[in-house]
Amino acid sequence: MRAWHFSETAYHLLPSAETYESIRVTLPNRHYDPRIGADLYHRYLDEWLLAEDEGLEIMLNEHHQTATCVDPAAPLMLAALARQSTRARLLILGNPIANRRQPVRVAEEMAMIDVLSRGRLEAGFVRGVPYEISPANSNPVRMNEREWEALDMIIKAWTHHDGPVSFEGRFFHSRQINIWPRPWQQPHPPIWISTTSPAGAARVGTHGYVQATFLTGFDGTKRIFDAYRNAWREAGRGENVPNDRLAYAALVYTGETESAAHAGAEKLLWYITSNKVPPHFVAPPGYLPVDAGVRMLRGAEHPLSAFAKSASVEAAIAAGIMMAGTPAQVEAQIRKVYDHVGGFGHLLIMGQAGFLEHDETVAGIRMFAREVYPRVRAW
Repeated sequence: MRAWHFSETAYHLLPSAETYESIRVTLPNRHYDPRIGADLYHRYLDEWLLAEDEGLEIMLNEHHQTATCVDPAAPLMLAALARQSTRARLLILGNPIANRRQPVRVAEEMAMIDVLSRGRLEAGFVRGVPYEISPANSNPVRMNEREWEALDMIIKAWTHHDGPVSFEGRFFHSRQINIWPRPWQQPHPPIWISTTSPAGAARVGTHGYVQATFLTGFDGTKRIFDAYRNAWREAGRGENVPNDRLAYAALVYTGETESAAHAGAEKLLWYITSNKVPPHFVAPPGYLPVDAGVRMLRGAEHPLSAFAKSASVEAAIAAGIMMAGTPAQVEAQIRKVYDHVGGFGHLLIMGQAGFLEHDETVAGIRMFAREVYPRVRAW
């Protein structure tokens, strides 16, 4: 198993949530202080590099027009890490290619980072969250189709080396595709796709890409991984699905004592409890499958939205979306999720969020890397 340190680079110094409707899209940026923001960027970079020193890999993502993730251009942050780091694999999860107008530009960015890092890139792709449809001036309808077509164009750009080629799809068209540089890793960097539904995972399994899911808990993750495994086998890829094809992301904090760990974990819960978003941003018309849209109209809530109303460290651990405690407790919690879902090869650790300070983040990284990670890798 590989463990990856992950931060959404949040800007957490916000006014009371009662004073604004949504933390995404419409929160006025007058609440952002660029001087504080610069300090946070440097702090987060330092924490990723420290995680590398402790033997962990590096993961980052991007979001737009939100204080929960002030990294709207993850390739830029990834380029900085490609230059400053030396050993860690560099996972971007991911490029929201259904909202990007030029997939070839994404192919160029990722190829450049792969070369700059001397072949350490793990290239992840996502459809994009519903809150970002309007900021991207994008169409919520047929986003899955756009995502997969964009990925086809990116792979074509990565793998053709004998002069310009063209791509004519339903959503994307390009002539004279001949990117410089081409990727270091051949035929292309490893591809990850993030999905949180069994249907999405089945499509990823058919292609054999790495499937990552985020905060889906015990039963949700099992359904997603089972769908991936079934599709992998039906595609003729073999009976046994390697664990390194599956990744699970959770909130993780390890402390010397249970009370110290839970104090740190409580701060990590900011990621869930602060995510105030009105329904018209959560479910733009056409984004959700019809059956999911019907359930929402009848009053169903997203599991994390319902959880946020009564969030606690104990409840998050019980749900399988958080591992927190002493090294022995965290190892046992990881093992419980691992056994329940049938195994996975990557643990994506949100080890920093909200008001977790730098020294607390560093302590959590080191405690996990030194006391938990060796035990987990042993089995």
